[in-house]
Amino acid sequence: MTFQQLLFIGFAALVLGGGIAVVLLRNPLYGAFALITSFVGLSALYVMMGAQFIGAAQIVVYAGAIMMLFVFVIMLLNVRADEERPPRHRFLVWLAAPLALLLSAGLWLAVAGVQGDRAPSGEAGTVERVGKNLMTRYLLPFELTSVLILLAVVGALHLAKREKE
Repeated sequence: MTFQQLLFIGFAALVLGGGIAVVLLRNPLYGAFALITSFVGLSALYVMMGAQFIGAAQIVVYAGAIMMLFVFVIMLLNVRADEERPPRHRFLVWLAAPLALLLSAGLWLAVAGVQGDRAPSGEAGTVERVGKNLMTRYLLPFELTSVLILLAVVGALHLAKREKE
């Protein structure tokens, strides 16, 4: 196994570990930090694939700005420790294992169906290519995402203001 393959496996494990921690951690602040860890690993994977701009944007935009927004909202809402509540949907626990198996089988089939060398051409992460795609092909999803984030911030502030009154 080459050094590059070992690095890929290490960063992929970092991304998966961070994602699993996001789901399993009960404290939302720790979950946000685990998501930052996952974003950093994802950024390293982008850099390894030759998409340096996308890797840097991943750090600046997601691990920096978006996650800082999440942390501010969590702190603003002042999330308290979980009170003991009876679980409402006990049957969902029994659905988790079969659905996880189904998802794993689907992912395995998707990965097994990929053939040949699918490495990026080197132009995938350039500033020119990203800029052209962002301002032409993906302009509407880009603008809708910004509106969605703005609505989330306004909703969080509204909830926090109503709780204090």
